[in-house]
Amino acid sequence: MSLSRPIYNLLGSYLEQLFEHPIRTKAITSCVIASSANLVSQKLAGAKELNTDSVMAYGLFGLIFTGPLSHFFYSWLDRVTNDTRFKKILMLLGERALFAPALTALSLYFISRFEYKTHDEAFVNLVTLFRSVLRGNLKFLTLPVIINFNYVPPMLRVLFANIIGFCWIVFLSTKRRKAEQRRQAALTGKKSEPSS
Repeated sequence: MSLSRPIYNLLGSYLEQLFEHPIRTKAITSCVIASSANLVSQKLAGAKELNTDSVMAYGLFGLIFTGPLSHFFYSWLDRVTNDTRFKKILMLLGERALFAPALTALSLYFISRFEYKTHDEAFVNLVTLFRSVLRGNLKFLTLPVIINFNYVPPMLRVLFANIIGFCWIVFLSTKRRKAEQRRQAALTGKKSEPSS
């Protein structure tokens, strides 16, 4: 009983902040969840040394893009589908057709930029991974999006998406890390080849 009191207090405080300062609260929550997911991804990959640039990049992306964009997009989607008969289906189609591809592209480019990579490197990362990451997003995250729109109150939709996003970020971090290792191996192979 005494353990649950701090949890209820924390939840109450969070909901109060969410009600009074929705954008700021969603941005900070996205930042913390994205950073934590990247940290978990690195630990699962067996990283001997923590890549703080990557943790910060994911956190920045959550703070600047994921939290605020999700807030505004979900609010807009609620408004434009408000009086329609097929509201949930239209919301799902809008999220999957508009938001998922846009956020995927933004994440692949800007996370690389936040990791101090050049525009060209970030663009190559975007072009190389976009299709497979978006395909995975559509394949694995459509059911959670359906659950989100059908059973989660609008005020908590971004939080629910962030919790699902935690697992997605672990996947995305792993995919990006493997692509970077392949690029480094290819560059190393080219440098070691004797020139004629």
